[in-house]
Amino acid sequence: MNKKQKKNLQRIIIALILVLILKLLPQFPTPVELVLYCIPYLVVGWDVLRKALLGIKNRQPFDECFLMAVATVGAFALGDYVEGCAVIIFYQIGELFPERGCGQEPPEHFQPDGHPPGLRQH
Repeated sequence: MNKKQKKNLQRIIIALILVLILKLLPQFPTPVELVLYCIPYLVVGWDVLRKALLGIKNRQPFDECFLMAVATVGAFALGDYVEGCAVIIFYQIGELFPERGCGQEPPEHFQPDGHPPGLRQH
């Protein structure tokens, strides 16, 4: 795991812990909850929001980051702060795995055609 991956994993874990703590606390007034849930959201999702804004600035708005920003900010706008945080956390987890898989050879039991030995196309 390289430095960037470790940093992203730390951010994911921190955000997850913060969301769990907030979920266990008694309910706060809506404006207070909004501010409190923005903390884990920004911990894990700041780079996604930044990339979305850069995409808009560069006239290429409809990329993955923009769509994630719309989905999560939309959840916040509807008052579902936990869902907005969960979506961005799961997105970052999904982004972490392809980075870990790059450069690895396929397992030996897979054939060059990409199918396990028992499922080869004839």
